[in-house]
Amino acid sequence: MAGTSKKSSKRAPRKQRRRTTGNPARRPAVELAPVAVGDWIGAARLRTLPLAVAPVILGTGAAQVVDRNLHWVIALACLAVAVLLQIGVNFANDYSDGIRGTDANRVGPARLTASGRVPSRHVLIAALIFFALAAAAGLAIVIRTQQWWMLAVGALSIVAAWFYTGGKRPYGYNALGEVFVFVFFGLVAVLGTTWVQAFALPPEAWLAAVAAGLFACAVLLANNLRDIDQDREVGKRTLTVVIGRRATQVLFTIFALVPFGVAVFLALTLYTIAWLALLALLAVLPAVLIVWTYRDPRELVIALSLTSLSSVGYAVLIYWALVG
Repeated sequence: MAGTSKKSSKRAPRKQRRRTTGNPARRPAVELAPVAVGDWIGAARLRTLPLAVAPVILGTGAAQVVDRNLHWVIALACLAVAVLLQIGVNFANDYSDGIRGTDANRVGPARLTASGRVPSRHVLIAALIFFALAAAAGLAIVIRTQQWWMLAVGALSIVAAWFYTGGKRPYGYNALGEVFVFVFFGLVAVLGTTWVQAFALPPEAWLAAVAAGLFACAVLLANNLRDIDQDREVGKRTLTVVIGRRATQVLFTIFALVPFGVAVFLALTLYTIAWLALLALLAVLPAVLIVWTYRDPRELVIALSLTSLSSVGYAVLIYWALVG
């Protein structure tokens, strides 16, 4: 009996395994590579920044339909607000998804919080810094234009940015992400840019706002299609999870192509140069093809990037049409 007891007391050593879910702050310490500047740049998700730039270009072009003068100081301030807010959103998403554990097994590049390489509070601080910088740039616009009611719009934009994945009931987890992205990356971004420069909202601004919003929604759909299996596992109910893979592919195609219908409409009315915006299809059509034929979810990163970049090319060409 003694021999048996002694033998049974020897247990095979367990392999040390790193936890991949839950709050990183509660995980055991592990040896990780030091975080470099490039990691922070990666967390800023530069491939999404064209979605912040395009609405400002379109909104500025629509403003010049009313006022031919280019108010470049205000335009640059609008660009600063859009880019800083986008980076703040990206860090906030990194933080919120990371502490929930929903980014632990994601297909795309590893996030700072989810990887445990950076304390979650540092990522939160980075998000708050960029939100504050965006707010400062927005305040400068308000002071310059005396449009004090725009403070409420700016505050609402920051609140919406945070509650996309933050808070107890984030709307990005309840199939509402595309709705808010369309509103804030399309309507608010384009119309706000136009208003503070021209104090008017011509029909061109509304058409451009629809185009910008749909590009942003298409990028979000490609991102969520890439992560559909992981999101289902962790209970993240994106629109893609709710409607399924095939319906998402159809919706992506519609969102990515309708902006070119806007370009055709502009070309057939007053802005002949708008036909050139169809050149952006050289990037959008391969993205649509990838979305329909991908085998590895990582391929959708290419579709996401192509769609995001094409939004800027489209915006530049529409701007040319509006001011030319």
